Amino acid sequence: MYVIVEINGQQFKAEEGKKLFVHHIQDAESGKTVEFEKVLLVDNNGTVTVGAPTVDGAKVVCEVVSPLVKGDKVLVFHKKRRKGYRKLNGHRQQFTELTIKQVIA
Repeated sequence: MYVIVEINGQQFKAEEGKKLFVHHIQDAESGKTVEFEKVLLVDNNGTVTVGAPTVDGAKVVCEVVSPLVKGDKVLVFHKKRRKGYRKLNGHRQQFTELTIKQVIA
């Protein structure tokens, strides 16, 4: 059984016991449980239920493993040829690590 859930504007495939790295959640504390109720699709052993826009009564219960995880560094390089213009900028996205405890559908 799996569900498609929307978390912070992004869609994730969620199954029990899996880990997710989602965009940073502000109020997350380590060990705290978080519930997400924007379930868009439920697949229960081949029986697919699609919400309009969400599935009623379905939710995902997660536990926060680490409230702040930094992603890999991404380098952004700008250059204009023959003008002597070069600019290098780095960025590291902040994530929250979640473990899915229960899928209620």
